[in-house]
Amino acid sequence: MQKLTGEERSYYIENFQIEDFFSFNIHPYIEICKFDKGEWIFKEGSFPDTLYYMMEGKAKLYMTHKNGKVSLIEYIEAPCFMGEIELLNEARYTKGIQTVTETICLSIATQGCKDMLLADAPFLRRLCVFLGEKASKMTSKYTQNQAYPLENRLAAFIQLSSDKGIYKEKHTEICEYLGVSYRHLLYVLAQFCEANILQKKKNGYHIMDEQRLMQLAQEIQ
Repeated sequence: MQKLTGEERSYYIENFQIEDFFSFNIHPYIEICKFDKGEWIFKEGSFPDTLYYMMEGKAKLYMTHKNGKVSLIEYIEAPCFMGEIELLNEARYTKGIQTVTETICLSIATQGCKDMLLADAPFLRRLCVFLGEKASKMTSKYTQNQAYPLENRLAAFIQLSSDKGIYKEKHTEICEYLGVSYRHLLYVLAQFCEANILQKKKNGYHIMDEQRLMQLAQEIQ
């Protein structure tokens, strides 16, 4: 993780109108951070004292079950908060969040301003809207698993998880996330390759027909 300074820092603060998020002076408590692809923002089981607001990038949210199995819960994309549940809840145990692309975040050191954040109407209003949209997206995901074929859901997932036109997520992880068998996933990926939507290479599946992929994904949007 790298802290941005100078013009880079100013660019993100001004471009995202960070001061409008709060009614008090937030500047003493914030940093602009850049995470490399594959870097952990939160490690599972940690006790974070930082609230992040993702400005650019994508990340994956993981959870480990009691039996030791690790599940991919959600794909996160900007703009969004991370660590908001830990801010609101005294139980500080967190889930793991790992970046999928290079990611830029606003970092808020909550130890020094937690009471002000929890009493700040503009911030809480923005946070409530985010939590409502987050709940709606999770509900939509589960209903889509029942209502749409894998072709549409996989197309939408590839759009969400690809980086620079390349999709290379673990098949076993995605089977569980989309609620399909390994064989079914491979079959649909092969169909996409035959239709020249994707091309399989050593470093993953390259998106060859972005327009067709978008058409399939838009069926569920």
